[in-house]
Amino acid sequence: MRNPFGRRDTAAAPGNGTGSTSTGPDTGDGAGLGSTGARSTGTGTGTGRGRPRVPATQHRAARACLAVVAGALPALAFPAPALWWFAYVALVPWLLLLRTAPTARRAALEGWLGGVGFALAAHQWLMPSMHVFILVVAALIGLLWLPWGWLVRAMLGDGPSGPRAAAAILVVPSGWLLIELARSWEGLGGPWGLLGASQWQVAPALRLASVGGVWLVSLLVVAVNTAVALLVVSAAAVRMTALVGLVVCALTVGVVWWGVAPPREQGSARIAVVQPGVYDGAVGAERRFDRGERLTRELVGQDLDLVVWGESSVGSDLTARPDLAARLAALSRAVDAPILVNVDARRSDRPGIFKSSVLIGAEGPTGDRYDKMRLVPFGEYIPARPVLGWVTSVGKAANEDRRRGTEPVVMTLPPKDGEAALRIGPLVCFESAFPDMSRRLTRDGADVLIAQSATSTFQDSWAPAQHASLAALRAAETGRPMVHATLTGVSTVYGPDGGRVGTPLGTDRSAAAVYDVPLARSTTGYVRYGDWVLYGALSVLAALCAAEGMGTLRRPASELRAPRARTARGSRGRHER
Repeated sequence: MRNPFGRRDTAAAPGNGTGSTSTGPDTGDGAGLGSTGARSTGTGTGTGRGRPRVPATQHRAARACLAVVAGALPALAFPAPALWWFAYVALVPWLLLLRTAPTARRAALEGWLGGVGFALAAHQWLMPSMHVFILVVAALIGLLWLPWGWLVRAMLGDGPSGPRAAAAILVVPSGWLLIELARSWEGLGGPWGLLGASQWQVAPALRLASVGGVWLVSLLVVAVNTAVALLVVSAAAVRMTALVGLVVCALTVGVVWWGVAPPREQGSARIAVVQPGVYDGAVGAERRFDRGERLTRELVGQDLDLVVWGESSVGSDLTARPDLAARLAALSRAVDAPILVNVDARRSDRPGIFKSSVLIGAEGPTGDRYDKMRLVPFGEYIPARPVLGWVTSVGKAANEDRRRGTEPVVMTLPPKDGEAALRIGPLVCFESAFPDMSRRLTRDGADVLIAQSATSTFQDSWAPAQHASLAALRAAETGRPMVHATLTGVSTVYGPDGGRVGTPLGTDRSAAAVYDVPLARSTTGYVRYGDWVLYGALSVLAALCAAEGMGTLRRPASELRAPRARTARGSRGRHER
């Protein structure tokens, strides 16, 4: 007979003298093996055919390992591997594992373990800095996937019906989207490794981002994974539902590609990026400045609108070091363009160390300054430092917390040759990962987004390429070009449609490069309507909860209180319906 969860319960039957046999999974011990009448405690003939039975503890351990590995697979879709196509099937092994979990509690556990695997793989470049502490961080971040594991089993497990499979194609991605929203909180490391960001070089996906941000791309990718998982394991009727789901995903992309026009270019700006390729040593700040100065002088006569230096390119407050300010002003006059530098130093006009984008003109600092607002936890500051200050002894966190800025800043450059003044919106380091920050700058009137970064600590990892790729998403979302300038690479530029402009500067380069950056002033759907996809995901999950709750309320009270029946061997079961 079939229990309420769709699994087939088989009563005990005589075997070949070795014991009872069962064809159904064991829903009581969490292992999914053995009969429903008795748990397996060791090896034996089991089915009566001489096939050894795997001990339940070994089976649970194997599933746990598989969960960690399956959760880590999506990391291959991001740079540096950049297997973007793999993102559309990378979740399938994890989904299949979760749907076969013998209990809801086991599914939640395997959701957490997969989340740990994803966090470790997506942030593996932090290992040299955080050492063993990254395991603790991954375990905490992985908790976000715990309810998702339960949700996947509830929607996909026990041979879902056609309507439930159709709902799953929307519900499972909505649950994933809420995880990405929670991870986007700065205190949890920020929105690094959002699944939609793996599609940074796929033009149709970038067009989707212009409508609903990276969230819409993530939703589509997880929906495709869910439909593929249903195709693999479901009955013919449900497979048709899965095929319809895939067709709907494809039609969504096609409609957006056909119906949403790309940003219309209106002029261009000549922007130079200076990448010194120097960052360490006892006098690293002086070396960076000197090298940046020499490279900038090579740009004389290039008819530039702006020169951009990377993060921490200046190591002293310019008010306290008028000699450095004078050298930068002389550079600005030589290249006939303002220079955007980044100062990582203790300020003379207020307490604490700030990371600040500072605009330099022909007469020195113009007064335009942006102080970084969102800081890297366990990098630029230690949460609860009185308790966790010891982290600085095992990692590479700052010995003193950086201070936060209070508001975004849009800077206006001096107009040239009667042209309209160019307005730039600076971001510092991993702030380029936050969709809301670039959207805010665009709404405030920025024509060009600038990200000043320094991934020099992680040069031999996937981090530089992955960080640079985020600029493509921010450009596509806002319809504004984005310049990603670093100390040591990768420095690159993306146009208002998210397409790459010119040739990037890799981590092996110490050079200055000039880019003709196309401009656009149209407003994208994401800039206009914001995070509507997230609100939609919340609505879907709220509707699911309401539907499940109403279903429970409509059950007869006697059914809710019905005692469990016992099988022939005395194990607990459920009444047949």
